[in-house]
Amino acid sequence: MAASSSSSSVIPGFISHTTPTRILSPLYYNRLQHFPSSPYQKKTRGIVRSTKISAKLGQKTSLEYRKLGDSDLVISEITFGTMTFGQQNTEKEAHDMLNYAFESGINILDTSEAYPIPTSKETQGRTDRYIGSWLKSQSRDKVIVATKVCGYSERSSYIRENAKVLRVDAANIRESVEKSLQRLGTDYIDLLQIHWPDRYVPLFGEFFYDPLKWRPSVPFVEQLIAFKELIDQGKVRYIGVSNETSYGVMEFVLAAKDKGLPKIVSIQNSYSLLVRCKFEIDLVEVCHPNNCNIGLLAYSPLAGGSLTGKYFDIDSEAAKKGRLNLFPGYMERYSRSITREATLEYTVVAKKHGLTPVELALAFARDRPFMTSSIIGATSVEQLKEDIDAFLTVERPLPPELMADIENVFKRYKDPAIL
Repeated sequence: MAASSSSSSVIPGFISHTTPTRILSPLYYNRLQHFPSSPYQKKTRGIVRSTKISAKLGQKTSLEYRKLGDSDLVISEITFGTMTFGQQNTEKEAHDMLNYAFESGINILDTSEAYPIPTSKETQGRTDRYIGSWLKSQSRDKVIVATKVCGYSERSSYIRENAKVLRVDAANIRESVEKSLQRLGTDYIDLLQIHWPDRYVPLFGEFFYDPLKWRPSVPFVEQLIAFKELIDQGKVRYIGVSNETSYGVMEFVLAAKDKGLPKIVSIQNSYSLLVRCKFEIDLVEVCHPNNCNIGLLAYSPLAGGSLTGKYFDIDSEAAKKGRLNLFPGYMERYSRSITREATLEYTVVAKKHGLTPVELALAFARDRPFMTSSIIGATSVEQLKEDIDAFLTVERPLPPELMADIENVFKRYKDPAIL
């Protein structure tokens, strides 16, 4: 999306590589994917650009589509996240939501070999199987499937055959892909991401790097060689990373350039009103189109549901059904921090500008100049509809006065989920 005046005031001079090409239908999207030199686009340095699109509050628009990094994938500004399938959702519910998502213009879904979440040996892989049974009734080339191979883990060794620890080496990557393809019932993966690094990094709510936790890890080149073999076999189209740092992104990019290996095209990291600093401090520079050109797929734009405001009343039905209450210890960074105070402030901003908390949070993520796609999960069609409508009916881009109010709260509550 073209950087609005409100966004560029935060990050001066940033021209987004995710400036969207507005496409009116999935059919048009498929034409664009196969014919990237369409006269409806202007290509600059391999980046798809178009004129800025604006709409007023309540004026329904269509979803926008952006090119993912250096890939040929043109993806919707919403990615449908599926990690509740098989834990909080039945197969039928999963299919109903998938149908609604893709009928609404979403063209990419995100899964993982570890899903559903919370992870367990009993449910692992169930999400993929639900997606696989749905894919049987779809045109495969109209669905962009993104999945993930687990990073280093001693607790999830059950995911591999006869393993004591998960690693991101050739054997683990091959086994992961073969099993994912089988569960999904497809012969290729559009985007394969490393769910978290093989080396030590602060993960899932940890903010600061502890140098005492450094450990030997699989070399970046070795990981890329394994991915190249799968790409050469036609089993994987593109690769990306997740929960990654600037150091990791740069090492992958430089290793690919130096050895002629596949380049990562995406990074899937947490980003929301409550989690901004890790990306905005320096990853935004690394991923800039004129630097490494890595597309951001932001997960938890609603901060695990915290930004909906449903946890203000812990006795409400919505709060009782929420993941933070259903699964004790899950995403404690949102329940044990000052997240509640910050969320209350953002709720006041939303009300002032005639928005719901959900609309404010999702529109904020939508309009970031470095955003390629926001990953939206849901446990019902009604919830999914609310989320999609937030993208389609909230003024685009958000007005400067609203962005100023958001920044005023941010100045007082910089990443309040840090424990």
